[in-house]
Amino acid sequence: MPKHTRITAALYFLALAVTPLAAQRPVKVFISLDMEGIGGVVTAEQLGPTGFEYNRFREFMTAEALAAIAGAREAGATEFVVADSHGNMQNLLIERFPAGVTIIRGSPRPLMMMEGIDSTFAAAFFIGYHSATTNAVGVRAHTISSATFSKVSLNNQAMAESGLNATIAGYFGVPVVMISGDEQAVAELQKFTSAYGSAEGAVVKRPISFHAAAVMTPDASQAIIRAKAKAAITRLKDFKPVPARGPWALELSYKSYTPAEMMAYMPGTERVDSHTVRFKAASIVDISRFIEFALSYRADLTP
Repeated sequence: MPKHTRITAALYFLALAVTPLAAQRPVKVFISLDMEGIGGVVTAEQLGPTGFEYNRFREFMTAEALAAIAGAREAGATEFVVADSHGNMQNLLIERFPAGVTIIRGSPRPLMMMEGIDSTFAAAFFIGYHSATTNAVGVRAHTISSATFSKVSLNNQAMAESGLNATIAGYFGVPVVMISGDEQAVAELQKFTSAYGSAEGAVVKRPISFHAAAVMTPDASQAIIRAKAKAAITRLKDFKPVPARGPWALELSYKSYTPAEMMAYMPGTERVDSHTVRFKAASIVDISRFIEFALSYRADLTP
């Protein structure tokens, strides 16, 4: 074989060897991270800076996020955005994350728990999620704010945060493929997404009451999250985004009387009953922005 032919053949086979890797598209994963569904969480003592166990559970929250990243990477995921979405949204120990992971912190945010998502993501994970405020069984069950709302409905359907956030993900064409939390939180999302490929569920505790659960050790919780994250990315072709076509009618039912009365003063907002207001919009993004406003606005906000 002539020398130039041998060189050409060698380059051809080298190209065959490297092309699949070079041509591989990035597999981006968006992770929305709450805290009530983290393994071991049962009361406010784990959930905020004044709780005696909060600093320990920041560690566990961070570890569960890292477990999800590790499992997804084992299945081929390449890029991650992690939205810290609990409380003051400054819970994660950001120094524990590997290079190349982007973390969303602080509030307010137009997309709330889904801030940072866009159409470039292949999948979304929900880590540490809880069930809806209408759920009588789930640990720390609430929707958006346990202190504020008794019910949040979208087009006459009572919503968990997982369902609302799956719809926001669907607006950008992103399927939700995995969730971790208690049995109720996992079941709610799997039912909501059943027609689009039921999400992989990492059940890390069994509810006993609003403030009690049978829990795993942290290592066991992290292991199941890692395994389910890997399984979800392996099954990407099985999932479809939740349709997010409007119009939308949001109903917020307040636990107190006055907030509903005041919100009804806003043009475009209708008071449905003594505790409930309705807001209509064509886009789920506008619904998200309205909820953030309803939850966060105060006349004394500074700076």
